[in-house]
Amino acid sequence: MSVMFCSLQVSPDQLIPPKAYTLLKFPYDSESDDRWHMHQPCQPDGTTATFPDPESGLIWPAAEGLGHLTACIHWEAGGYNELRDQFVRDPLGTPDYTATDHRPPSGGQQFFTKHHEIVVRPNVPLGLLVYHNDSVPRRVTYAQFKLSIHPLAPVGGA
Repeated sequence: MSVMFCSLQVSPDQLIPPKAYTLLKFPYDSESDDRWHMHQPCQPDGTTATFPDPESGLIWPAAEGLGHLTACIHWEAGGYNELRDQFVRDPLGTPDYTATDHRPPSGGQQFFTKHHEIVVRPNVPLGLLVYHNDSVPRRVTYAQFKLSIHPLAPVGGA
């Protein structure tokens, strides 16, 4: 069984409102690697999306398996004293949050990476949420969101 993956990145700034978890959006372009078609404008649920529609923040797993989620988030410097991020299953439906990190900022810009593993399913999209507690909107200046799927072997081996 081969590993399937989807690697998304976005460099246009995304303005994040204060004190509200916000789904990061990713364009449908050549900067991303989506050879298994997990991040396409024509969504598996029948909708069609364009960047920066909320649906452009979704990865739809191509198979059931152990999903390795990875994120890289760059924040502009700001007046916040806490930054948060989390992975979420079904962010536009019935959200199931996991791997929430709370971080105090250091001086200057903030650069974070994270990794988490969960079981993923094709009919349940995944997203990456971010949050800050400044009193004004702040920018995420760069982000990556990646999913690698190791398909599950049939029960009983094989």
